[in-house]
Amino acid sequence: MIKQDHFNVLCKIQHRPQSSQRQLASELGFSLGKLNYCLKALNEKGLVKIENFKKNSKKIGYVKKYVLTTKGINHRIKLTIEFMKKKMKEYDELKKEIKK
Repeated sequence: MIKQDHFNVLCKIQHRPQSSQRQLASELGFSLGKLNYCLKALNEKGLVKIENFKKNSKKIGYVKKYVLTTKGINHRIKLTIEFMKKKMKEYDELKKEIKK
């Protein structure tokens, strides 16, 4: 399940790097805690880079930007290939079962 969660986070970040944690969590159906846990794990593995930017000089706080590293892109591709191989195997097994 963790692989799937990490894959979903990587895909979402690649398509919407400017999303806030709250937006990402909502779109993925995660709690903020779960998303934060995934982001920290991906960051520690070197798959995601987290950058802080000042929001606005008139407002307090920072906006985080999540960027896939080259390693992160390669990992997402690897997970996609694993997923496709699994689905093709399931398809072949169903095809054999139907022929019986």
